[in-house]
Amino acid sequence: MAATIYLHWTATGYDWIRPGHYHVIIGGDGRVHRLHATSVDLPAHTWARNSNAVALSCACMGGQPDPWTLPPTPSQLESLCAETAAIATSWGWSTEDITIQRVMTHAEAASNKDGRLMHDNYGPVVWGGTGERWDLLQLEKNGPLDGGEQLRRRIRELMAGGTSQTPRPPSQLSFKGATTIEARGEALAVAIDSEGRSWALAATLLERYRIPHAWDANQRRILIGSLDVAPTYRDDSVQASVGWPLFTMTLQTGNAPVILTGIVRPSDAGDRAWCRVLEFAEEFGISVRYDPFTLLKRRGG
Repeated sequence: MAATIYLHWTATGYDWIRPGHYHVIIGGDGRVHRLHATSVDLPAHTWARNSNAVALSCACMGGQPDPWTLPPTPSQLESLCAETAAIATSWGWSTEDITIQRVMTHAEAASNKDGRLMHDNYGPVVWGGTGERWDLLQLEKNGPLDGGEQLRRRIRELMAGGTSQTPRPPSQLSFKGATTIEARGEALAVAIDSEGRSWALAATLLERYRIPHAWDANQRRILIGSLDVAPTYRDDSVQASVGWPLFTMTLQTGNAPVILTGIVRPSDAGDRAWCRVLEFAEEFGISVRYDPFTLLKRRGG
């Protein structure tokens, strides 16, 4: 099948963030957790539809006995649409491409609403299914049964770049200066952002610690060849709200788990990938000393 984006909910609490199930999970506060590169297939998010597909999911609807005690939050739905719009744009799609054949909820996929793959209907009972999956059939309790079309309409509006319902573009994280710190016994140039955090060129950090890597310009990601890294899927990972284009750093394995997210800043030498120095150290098992801030030896991931 052609590339497809599937929209889900996890049927859990708002803080359920686990790799392996979906490419992206959005917490109850709207924070986006990019867990796997969107260029790889994951095996089990949408039955019979996992190839050439990306799965985005809101962590919600896990209330017992009533799932609607933990409904999708407005922030989650906003982030879900924004993430879908960003992926679609990166693939070269236009607003006309946001159809049920390319972007659909799990409820719609389970009920074969796109007409592409006529498997057993395990979707909502109201659509003649067994009721096993009804993700995003409704966006609110007792709401209309057109959740998929509501979401696609919001996605089109975001891609079109301006309606009264489109959130304001995020203000860009500013940088107030530059300095050097010591990393593995040598000076390392860093930029200091408006919140006092240190950022460095990701390639420079990787080379300093002799971590094999390659830049994938088409996917805007850095592939890591090291086998001793265990991603922690940090809650405070860099979000699109910083206002810069993002890149991801992923392991070069079958399911390409994301290690960290950084930003892309222009320079005289072209666009360069930057990451937060402390987050890099924590993800790659590098010892840190403070006052002054210093990176020491790498213990391993």
